[in-house]
Amino acid sequence: MSKGTLFDKVWEAHSVGTLPSGQTQLFIGLHLIHEVTSPQAFAMLRERGLNVPYPQRTVATVDHIVPTENQARPFADTLAEEMIRALENNCKEHGIRFYNVGSGRQGIVHVIAPEQGLTLPGTTIACGDSHTSTHGAFGAIAFGIGTSQVRDVLASQTLAMNKLKVRRVEVNGDLRPGVYAKDVVLHIIRKLGVKGGVGYAYEYAGTTFEKMSMEERMTVCNMSIEGGARCGYINPDTTTYDYIQGREFAPKGEDWKKAVAWWNSIRSDADAEYDDVVVFDAAEISPTVTWGITPGQGIGIDESVPTPDSLPEGDRSIAEEAYKYMQLSPGTPIKGTKVDVCFIGSCTNGRISDLREAAKFAQGHKVANGVKAFVVPGSEEVKQQAEAEGLDKVFLEAGFEWRNAGCSMCLAMNPDKLQGDQISASSSNRNFKGRQGSSSGRTLLMSPAMVVAAAVNGSVADVRELM
Repeated sequence: MSKGTLFDKVWEAHSVGTLPSGQTQLFIGLHLIHEVTSPQAFAMLRERGLNVPYPQRTVATVDHIVPTENQARPFADTLAEEMIRALENNCKEHGIRFYNVGSGRQGIVHVIAPEQGLTLPGTTIACGDSHTSTHGAFGAIAFGIGTSQVRDVLASQTLAMNKLKVRRVEVNGDLRPGVYAKDVVLHIIRKLGVKGGVGYAYEYAGTTFEKMSMEERMTVCNMSIEGGARCGYINPDTTTYDYIQGREFAPKGEDWKKAVAWWNSIRSDADAEYDDVVVFDAAEISPTVTWGITPGQGIGIDESVPTPDSLPEGDRSIAEEAYKYMQLSPGTPIKGTKVDVCFIGSCTNGRISDLREAAKFAQGHKVANGVKAFVVPGSEEVKQQAEAEGLDKVFLEAGFEWRNAGCSMCLAMNPDKLQGDQISASSSNRNFKGRQGSSSGRTLLMSPAMVVAAAVNGSVADVRELM
C-alpha cells in the first residue's frame, strides 16, 4: 500500500468516513458538468425531491454537442438544442455558474477550468467525462464519473470510492526535437498497456515532466485513463504556481501565501512508498502514431505496423481486429499512410501552446489537395488569444479551416464527423472504432505538429522533416 504520496495525503484530507461497503465517502471540492451527462442526473434529483446544497462548488459549460461552424441558436441539430436548453435551465434553477456559448469563457470543460483558476492543487475534482484526469497536472486528484455519480455529487458533494494503488511513472532526460508531451504519454501507454493502470493512480515524475509546461503536463495527465489509470497527477511546483497565480478564481493576497504553503505540504514525500515504480528514458521516445484501434497500439514514425508474431500472445487477437478495421497490413511502414482528414483540437491538444506549435509548421506550407484540415480551439479564450497572435491567419493561409471552440471531431457528437472509411490524423485522445463519427472511420492519434505534417504531405509524415 502506498504511503506518503500526494494521492494518499489528498485522499485522507478529503475522506468524510468509511462506508459499510468499505469504500471511502470522499468529499469533492470541485464538480464540473456539461450538457451530456448532467440532464439525467438533474432529473434523478427531481424524482427524489432533492436540491443542490453546494451550487458554488459546481461549474458548467457546454462542449460536446456544440457545432464549431454555425453556432446560431437554435442549433440545427434538435437534440443538441434540447441538451443545451436543459443545461441552461438546470443551472438557472439551482444557481450554478454556467459558461455558455458567447460568454467568452465557454469551451471544453477540461480547458476552461484550469484557465479560470478553478483547478487547484490538493483538491478533489469530479466530472461526468473520462478525461477529468487532465486536472491532475496541477496536483489535484481528478476522476471521471458516471451519470448516477454526477447525481450523487450534486446531491451530497461526495462520492463513494475505493482507494487506488499508486504507481510512480518516471521519465528522465530531454526530449529530442519533434517529440512532444503527446508522444511521451502514447509511449507510456504503449509500454504499460491500455489496462496496465487498472486499479492505479499514476504519479508522473522525473526530470522530463519537471521541465514541461503546465499545458504539456495536462496533455499527459489527460490520457491517463487511456492507460487504464483512474487518475494521473504531477506534484505541484513553481511551474504550477506561476500558471495559477492571478487567474480569476486563484487565491489572492495572504490567502495565496497560505495556499502555496499547503500545496507544498501535500507533495509526495522524498521517502514516499509506492505500489509500483516504472522508469523510462526520454531519449528513447520518438514521434509516435497509433496504427490500431486502441491508444496502446502506437509505434514510432520510423517503425512499421507490427506483425502478429512480434506481439505478446495476449495482444494478437486485438491486433488482428485492428489490421482488418484499419485496412493496414502487418509489416507496412506507418509513414506514408494516406490521410483524408486532419484535426487539431480536443481536451488533449486544443490549448494555446498546441496551436502555437502547430502554426510554426503550418507557416509557409499548404494543405495537400484532397485533404480536409481544420483547427478547433479548446475554448473561447484560446480562440481569442490565438487570433490576437495571428495564428488563425497562419492556419487559414495554409489551407486549414479555423473554427469555434468545442469538442468537435474528438468524439463527433456534433456535425464534425468522418465520412465512410475516411482516415483521420488527429490530435485527440481515442482511436476506438467509430470514435470520430463514422462506424467505419479510422483514426491515427499523434501530436498537433505531426497532424500538420500529415496535412501538408497528404499522408503520415515525420514532423522533423519540416523543421
